Amino acid sequence: MRRIVLASTSPYRRELMERLGLPFEAAAPRVEESPIAGEHPAALVRRLAESKARAVAAVFPNALIVGSDQVAVLDGERLGKPGTHEAAVKQLTRASGRPVEFLTGLCLLDSATGKASVDLVPSRVVFRVLGTAQIERYLERERPYDAAGSFKSEGLGIALFERIDGEDPTALVGLPLIRLTTMLAEAGVDVLTLD
Repeated sequence: MRRIVLASTSPYRRELMERLGLPFEAAAPRVEESPIAGEHPAALVRRLAESKARAVAAVFPNALIVGSDQVAVLDGERLGKPGTHEAAVKQLTRASGRPVEFLTGLCLLDSATGKASVDLVPSRVVFRVLGTAQIERYLERERPYDAAGSFKSEGLGIALFERIDGEDPTALVGLPLIRLTTMLAEAGVDVLTLD
């Protein structure tokens, strides 16, 4: 089987990748993640997913490399990783009672040929109406400062939502496994028939 590399050091993406039962390695991509002026969020995540995969391709010359990136979008504006408590409070207050779109870019790059398959998997989340005490307690317990939109759906963050609409629940965590499984099959790796 071809070597598989996850172009990410995210523990969340690593946990998702482990669900497929494939042997894989993880490598840190060195990529500037700032948007290009006027770049739409969907174009940004597709570009960054591919850039991350290509960034580690030189180190893994005959591998299938998985790159992924995600942004949250509210009112057409990108919500990044908050980084601080104050920024997380602002993001969650703003999202309270409203729909937020999460766009996850996914790339599977064959580093031997340079061929990349790139896709976008959207998810729409409707947040509950959240009070200040709820937001503060959630941030105290979860500390989601490294997560787009200030929540972790794989943890207590799921309690922030009224509803999730999307084709792949793992996309919301940052690595759409349904689409990735299809991409891998197209590259000759069927996760269901591997020993």
